[in-house]
Amino acid sequence: MEIRAATVLPARREPIELHTGDGLTLVGELALPLDRPPVATLVTLHPLPTHGGFMDSHVYKKAANRLPALADLAVLRFNTRGTSSERGTSEGAFDGGEGERFDVAAALEYADYHDLPRVWVVGWSFGTELALKWAHDPLVEGAILLSPPLHRATDDDLDAWARFGRPLVALVPEFDDYLRPDEARARFARVPQAEVIGVEGAKHLWVGEPYVRIVLNEIVKRVNPTAHPLPTHV
Repeated sequence: MEIRAATVLPARREPIELHTGDGLTLVGELALPLDRPPVATLVTLHPLPTHGGFMDSHVYKKAANRLPALADLAVLRFNTRGTSSERGTSEGAFDGGEGERFDVAAALEYADYHDLPRVWVVGWSFGTELALKWAHDPLVEGAILLSPPLHRATDDDLDAWARFGRPLVALVPEFDDYLRPDEARARFARVPQAEVIGVEGAKHLWVGEPYVRIVLNEIVKRVNPTAHPLPTHV
């Protein structure tokens, strides 16, 4: 069977709740390999909720649909404060990336409390800002950024990640609306351990199955290289 955009592979999928330090309950889902423990964990941070971003944004939904089966990964998705999806609505209101520091912390605390292994943070667009600003946690092995705008995240945040010392991989679309590969390489140069990968033909939203496969393969290459490259058929 060819893996297509709508393919859903077997996994254990559990509705979860996250509880923030400022008293909110956030809704989410944890997808796990069906019959074995995960080898690593993706904590995903979604695009801007005021522009349609949520836990079901298509790259993350496809990651949860495929990667537990294909790469033995746990995939944790959740709605940041004030964000709605089919799973429900997280309490609170959008706070421009500031109050969301508690949301990031709650997701990492959940992973820690439930002994999820080898946590990598994956941010997309607005989610990359949250990763750069608020994911400096000893639990985090590294971060993968999809379409980083470097709008709310400043050079100070990049410098903080440089001091943090953990791997940082940025996947930058050739035709991104906000930050394109050459400028991204210049901006991320202040993070010695950063790797910037320009993706030819891609746009900010990674629309199209070929670009989704590139993203998922680049994630797996870093997080569980023994499962790379991902199969196109099962």
